[in-house]
Amino acid sequence: MECISIFDMLKIGIGPSSSHTLGPWRAAERWINHLKKEDVFEGITSIKVDLYGSLSLTGKGHATDLAVILGLAGKDPEYIPVTEIQPLVAEVKSIHKIMFGNSYMVDFNPTSDIIFNKEFLSFHANAIKFTAFKNEKEIANDTYYSIGGGFVVREELIHAKENIKIHKTFPFPIQKAKELETYCKETQLKISDIVLENEKSLRTDDEIDTEIKRIWDTMLECMYIGCHTEGTLPGGLNVRRRAFDMHEKLKGDFTYQTPKEWLQTIRKTEVKFRQILKWVSCFALSVNEVNASLGRVVTAPTNGSAGVIPAVLMYYMVIENHEASFKDIKQFLLVAGEIGSIFKKGATISAAMGGCQAEIGVSSAMAAGALTELLGGTPEQVLMASEIAMEHHLGLTCDPIGGLVQIPCIERNAMGAIKAINAAELALESDYLNAKVPLDKVISSMWETAKDMNSKYKETSEGGLAVGVNLSDC
Repeated sequence: MECISIFDMLKIGIGPSSSHTLGPWRAAERWINHLKKEDVFEGITSIKVDLYGSLSLTGKGHATDLAVILGLAGKDPEYIPVTEIQPLVAEVKSIHKIMFGNSYMVDFNPTSDIIFNKEFLSFHANAIKFTAFKNEKEIANDTYYSIGGGFVVREELIHAKENIKIHKTFPFPIQKAKELETYCKETQLKISDIVLENEKSLRTDDEIDTEIKRIWDTMLECMYIGCHTEGTLPGGLNVRRRAFDMHEKLKGDFTYQTPKEWLQTIRKTEVKFRQILKWVSCFALSVNEVNASLGRVVTAPTNGSAGVIPAVLMYYMVIENHEASFKDIKQFLLVAGEIGSIFKKGATISAAMGGCQAEIGVSSAMAAGALTELLGGTPEQVLMASEIAMEHHLGLTCDPIGGLVQIPCIERNAMGAIKAINAAELALESDYLNAKVPLDKVISSMWETAKDMNSKYKETSEGGLAVGVNLSDC
């Protein structure tokens, strides 16, 4: 049984897309490591990269070419200063050479050596092939698939998996929501407790706390940056940032110096329904405006849906519980991460495979369940909340205008966050025994819907809004 950690579901990386930016970036890193393992890394004189399917069709808008450059240059998306990205890319494009694996220079002209192929490969809609040459003679080539949420798999390992026994390393192995519910009943533990026990089989308590704190700090900083940055998003659509304007109207006259002081001042603001609605929307918009600007976000479970979970967690901290602490943050992210992993195992978190239901729908379900546990819900109500949130995202397409993670992607995070809060409240006021649709059934239905969905509505920008609205209209 596949063991997916919450830190696999909640990754820190650069925007705008986990599958089209972070995935190719990580694939380039994996390729370099593979070349070193095979002892062919040294002596390469030039490189060619082929993008296929959705990676090709919306690669420019998703900065896939930039991600490939950064990955081949040996830069780490978790730690590279955002200000260094554009200068490094500009240098490679100018001199037609790259510091391969941050080790030595090879010939590489992004204009001619990154090839956008519209054809789809069989395993997944997001495929990338790396080819290495030594004095114009091909010496290595490998194909990788970016399968959503920054997850990457090498082609040779896909078929090898059939012959590999996957050991159940978790004390509570979970493939379906029903199994998680059963563990909770048998142990009388909360979902977060079960998930924590699984994580402790991989890391120490201190390591878990350190990583969760780093994830939350990144989320908080991202919201802070988004709410304090004015202007227009890059990419050509000329989309004006809205989080800044909303924040200016909402924050009042309070002063602060840091993101944590900012959080405290928000607790002092007016809490009528309209203000709450605006704050939650502001938090979600802020994250995805940063994401659209090649900023650093947390994939939750993807970059395109990165705003939902921090917005809902922030809602809990500034509206529902002013005494909220790291304990609450940890509990929330443990539950959210586990729910996301169940969706990944039973369906997909890739918009190129499942449409936006696989991104915003899953993130809304993750946030709904996590919020429900923080508000005192039972494990059954947690799973019910997740089901409600996804049920009302079924069939949601992914047709970004201009191939950019901006319209309708940014607004959808605000809508997904509000739906998550609503789903949590509905679950808390319901008797789970009366529930008609279990979470596993909605996950199964989501996957069937994904398989039936026309490819032009799955992150290819070949249908829907992407063709109904032209760049000239914007």
